[in-house]
Amino acid sequence: MASTSQASTSGARTAHPEHLGHVIFIAAAAAMGGFLFGYDSSVINGAVEAIRDRYDVGSAVLAQVIAIALIGCAIGAATAGRIADRIGRIRCMQIAAILFTVSAVGSALPFALWDLAMWRVIGGFAIGMASVIGPAYIAEVSPPAYRGRLGSFQQAAIVIGIAVSQLVNWGLLNAAGGDQRGELMGLEAWQVMLGVMVIPAILYGLLSFAIPESPRFLVSVGKHERAKQILEEVEGKDVDFDARVAEIEHAMHREEKSSFKDLLGGSFFFKPIVWVGIGLSVFQQFVGINVAFYYSSTLWQSVGVDPTQSFFYSFTTSIINIVGTVIAMIFVDRVGRKPLAIIGSVGMVIGLALEAWAFSFDLVDGKLPATQGWVALIAAHLFVLFFALSWGVVVWVFLGEMFPNRLRAAALGVAAAAQWIANWAITASFPSLAEWNLSGTYVIYTIFAALSIPFVLKFVKETKGKALEEMG
Repeated sequence: MASTSQASTSGARTAHPEHLGHVIFIAAAAAMGGFLFGYDSSVINGAVEAIRDRYDVGSAVLAQVIAIALIGCAIGAATAGRIADRIGRIRCMQIAAILFTVSAVGSALPFALWDLAMWRVIGGFAIGMASVIGPAYIAEVSPPAYRGRLGSFQQAAIVIGIAVSQLVNWGLLNAAGGDQRGELMGLEAWQVMLGVMVIPAILYGLLSFAIPESPRFLVSVGKHERAKQILEEVEGKDVDFDARVAEIEHAMHREEKSSFKDLLGGSFFFKPIVWVGIGLSVFQQFVGINVAFYYSSTLWQSVGVDPTQSFFYSFTTSIINIVGTVIAMIFVDRVGRKPLAIIGSVGMVIGLALEAWAFSFDLVDGKLPATQGWVALIAAHLFVLFFALSWGVVVWVFLGEMFPNRLRAAALGVAAAAQWIANWAITASFPSLAEWNLSGTYVIYTIFAALSIPFVLKFVKETKGKALEEMG
């Protein structure tokens, strides 16, 4: 953790931005990619059973269609850093907006199961790009004193996107008489659910034209005067901008642009810091958080909850997700990243263990016994709350901050790709694991939540209060 003397070595580190509202707008506009990330990731929750019915597929095939978008996510995340270093952060956002739009239209109007899967891969590529560009761009334009809170905009946008998708799904389901395949606007309800995403996708593209390029990218391509203008916009006037540009340029000259080769080294292929980033990403997914957002409607229906009520529970879980994220935004720069991560892990262990206990009971008349049903519902919301106030936010903040300049773009890409691969593993395996033993599945997630505690304590360093140029 940086001391007071360290924090004051650069004017940029203590300056209060004169145009904080403008900085907030820039971060919020960039985080629109996070909104689409959350919306596109979870909107499929409302279509799972309809897709199963329309195409008459079993759990294994259905899981692959749901999870295949995550392969696109991994590819998009792995390549976005290099694309952004070549053509800029803003152009990368615009490409992602186009892909989101195309995916929404294609997913709403599929000819068959195979092309629905293809459109989901395209949407996944856009999600992967947004997952990398959002936190990297926000970290690069934010004054260090506000970087944690502004960096948490990405996760805030993700959880709002999840909640809005569930609210829209619930509303459309009710409009279609409670039938996911009911006719709505000349299509089946689930098709409309997937197509609505075209609206925020277009908005994301438009917002990308209203925000400036990252000053670090501009310095990297020799546009120093424009970089100074943007630094003045976000850090205020009481800063030596020549010194700030020189500081950024010095860091870039001292350290070559990130490439995959830069990540190699150490005893186990990658440098230790890269493995820490990969570890954070994997633990974030292996606690099973996305089961709550991809399969919650199906999960609740499997233990006897009717479809409309199951959609409502998916929405209330999303609201709890927002509440937890707001808590994290308030405390991430006050108490630090590591304490939040540890608190969240402890809470997740409790919530997941209670869910495992509740699901261990046999169904009575197709439903969980009343006590176990309430425990499962409350524990699911508790789990999501503790995830949201901790790992949901701090992992993205860590990944935007923890890597040295010479590694940042490439390392963030690899860590985000690992996150999507882990997400795919959980998403693709859940239906089959749930058929095998639902309680046992939640025991597995509980174990990973417990293991995340010693991982954070031993390997993760606090980044609170440090300038990006100090990371090393």
